[in-house]
Amino acid sequence: MIENKTEHLGPKHLAIIMDGNGRWAKAKGMPRAFGHESGFKAVRVIVEACAKRGIDFLTLYAFSTENWLRPKQEVDILMRILLKALKSELATMQENNIRLLTIGNLDRLPAPITEALLSVVTQTASNTGMTLTLALSYGGREEITTATRLIAEKVKNGLIRPEDVDESMLNEHLYTTNCPPVDLLIRTSGERRISNFLLWQMAYAELYFTETHWPDFTEAHLEKALVDYKQRERRFGKTTEQLEKATK
Repeated sequence: MIENKTEHLGPKHLAIIMDGNGRWAKAKGMPRAFGHESGFKAVRVIVEACAKRGIDFLTLYAFSTENWLRPKQEVDILMRILLKALKSELATMQENNIRLLTIGNLDRLPAPITEALLSVVTQTASNTGMTLTLALSYGGREEITTATRLIAEKVKNGLIRPEDVDESMLNEHLYTTNCPPVDLLIRTSGERRISNFLLWQMAYAELYFTETHWPDFTEAHLEKALVDYKQRERRFGKTTEQLEKATK
């Protein structure tokens, strides 16, 4: 059982692009499926480590809209691993007071996945600890397009005026309406891009890239990223002098 949250200066909302499962497996002479299975084990470790550190929101890029373009065999393997994880990790989430949410186009997911996913979301809805969000069949551009279309329909039907549309309204129509902006993004495996992930929510996020492949990403690697984050100065367009004055 994870103890109560401790005070911290770390991110309120941490997002992770879990990259490198396939390359990690290939380097070991193993099939990609082995990499994805090993990657799931890393998820368990990092989720519990984040909850222990008092991180309020953790969002994991589990499956993108572009991932549907991968070979069907690999997609099927990923879906099977996801279904297994949803069934096996419910008890752990309940024990650690973790609430599960999901974002993305769930209509594209296989019915058994959607049913299991929504079941866990419902069963953990009253948990008050960390909020774990799985981005599944998710794309940032699609999310913003969908939100824009919903707002346009309301304008068309006279429910709102064009001049009422602002950042706050757009944010309310995104998948992540219940989550704060991302403070820190971690991407593993050496790639240095955000790959259509939380485009709106990461406007002022700090970015941390590591060469470590996701299956090898441990609690120690997480701690290193959090230490790096705490050393950064987050100005949000202001000057250092303004920040110093505000804290006096």
